[in-house]
Amino acid sequence: MRIISYNVNGIRAAITKGFLDWIQQANPDVICLQEIKATEDQIPTEQITAAGYPYQYYFSAQKKGYSGVAILSKIKPNNVVFGTEVTHMDFEGRNLRADFDDLSVMSLYLPSGTNMDRLDHKFKYMDDFLDYINELKKNIPNLIICGDYNICHEAIDIHDPIRNQTVSGFLPEERAWLNKFMKSGFIDSFRHFNKEPHNYSWWSYRAGARGNNKGWRIDYNLVSENLKDRMSRAVILPEAKHSDHCPILVEID
Repeated sequence: MRIISYNVNGIRAAITKGFLDWIQQANPDVICLQEIKATEDQIPTEQITAAGYPYQYYFSAQKKGYSGVAILSKIKPNNVVFGTEVTHMDFEGRNLRADFDDLSVMSLYLPSGTNMDRLDHKFKYMDDFLDYINELKKNIPNLIICGDYNICHEAIDIHDPIRNQTVSGFLPEERAWLNKFMKSGFIDSFRHFNKEPHNYSWWSYRAGARGNNKGWRIDYNLVSENLKDRMSRAVILPEAKHSDHCPILVEID
């Protein structure tokens, strides 16, 4: 199974930039999207079906034009779960899960901490999400959580770790949480295969950051340890330029 995660920063904008042609070339079985910034009735679902993805699931934020996640699939899931049933986590459309025969794929958009109020919300979300996943794993042990975590895990995952150490996304507390989350039973699929620096998934639109590769790796396909031996490949796909993020891929045999 080829699984891609992609924060598209607006699905309608991404489509105008050639996103649908790209997914036909990339040919994932399942693609998890974050920050779709649209409701289902605003999305050209027929065009997406024609691109090869008849099974489409959208979980939008209550606020128009904000946040939201989606899963597009060539394979019909056995079950789809919208949200977490934790109200403060769900009104912004940040979590969607599709259950297949022997594994489940989740699209996650973790909040960013752009100011103190949002940082407090982010930390609460992180704590409650870890509790939610720990409970979920009792019934869904083979889980792949794909998405924008809005956290760089290690210094190798950010272009300037010294000057960014007081910036949300690279705060010690955020990094410690992500470390704890991974140690609860998940593998960073990209780092499982690639230990090299200068591999990022997001770049600011300012100051030519992408052209100079001054980026952050904040997007992850985290794979349950149960599936470790079934992982065959995991890569970042920076050539796709429909967003300020780029897609990330994991393949599961």
